[in-house]
Amino acid sequence: MSTLEQRRQENIKRNAILLQELELEHNHVKQQLQPKPLPAKKRRKLNVLQPTRSSARIASAPARPGYNEDNGAIARSGRSSFHGKSSPRNSARKALGEPLEVQSPEPESQSAHPDLESIKAGWNDWEPVACPPTRDAFGTYHFESHPDFTPNKSPADIIREGCFGGSYWRPLYSKSLGITVEDDWRELPAQWTSGLDVEQYLVNPDYNPEVNKHGVACGQSIEQWEANGWIAHEYDVRGWFQWYCRFWIGRRCEDDERQISRWKKCVGNTGRWRRTLLKQYVQRGIRSVFDDGENSDGEGRDVSPVVSQTCLHWAYEVRQEALDRFWMEAI
Repeated sequence: MSTLEQRRQENIKRNAILLQELELEHNHVKQQLQPKPLPAKKRRKLNVLQPTRSSARIASAPARPGYNEDNGAIARSGRSSFHGKSSPRNSARKALGEPLEVQSPEPESQSAHPDLESIKAGWNDWEPVACPPTRDAFGTYHFESHPDFTPNKSPADIIREGCFGGSYWRPLYSKSLGITVEDDWRELPAQWTSGLDVEQYLVNPDYNPEVNKHGVACGQSIEQWEANGWIAHEYDVRGWFQWYCRFWIGRRCEDDERQISRWKKCVGNTGRWRRTLLKQYVQRGIRSVFDDGENSDGEGRDVSPVVSQTCLHWAYEVRQEALDRFWMEAI
């Protein structure tokens, strides 16, 4: 074979190999450019919450659930849902405490509780069996029968300083009992209400925040407390403060432990709202407590008035020795 023919054959082989390589590369690029099929969308699972356990107490009213202070935590936003008619002033923020009183709704047409007479008899069928409390140097009250119950405000103090918007003892329609309760404020000792404007401080049909010591509204309606099962009707149809008044006078009953447990959770030594209020003092750098709630510079005046009013409803106010101890813990 001549040299020219040999070169021609080599060129043919080389071109064939080159074409083959070009074809392979073309196919590879073509595959790369083809869009990949999208993966099938997974059907999103709905995060369906399991229904929470409802209170049998609300439905059938035989047993009382334990009190949980978180259910009544301070509400700083959102609309309040009071049962019954309320004045425009009741749009103020709510806080944990004895219920925010509003005008009772018109009684609904329903039959009275089947055991109503025995329940009503229990409200008055008792005699004082305990001695009045003693008071220590720090202004704390001590009850011999219950040494772990140590409020520092008496019922008379709470009433006279201004509480519950002046409407705690208003005529109250109980949906659970099917009756309206009224005039039960008259069982209070005369010295507690002597010289007091009863219409303004006790039975006002409209909640008035200006009556309160700290000038703010707080709490939930008694109707809400009743719906939540927090009221033991056979003892105190109005709830905590009515229980405290009777306990102070000397009544003792099976509901005492429950009520004292509630008090501890709110304003006891480790109570949530007591510690919340003391933290406010520390955060603001306030080291002194004055009886009028304000020092010479006015720096104590605005220390959490809603929580302060709530604590007052639960028979507690910040005292100097408690604030000193709290400052020591904080340092």
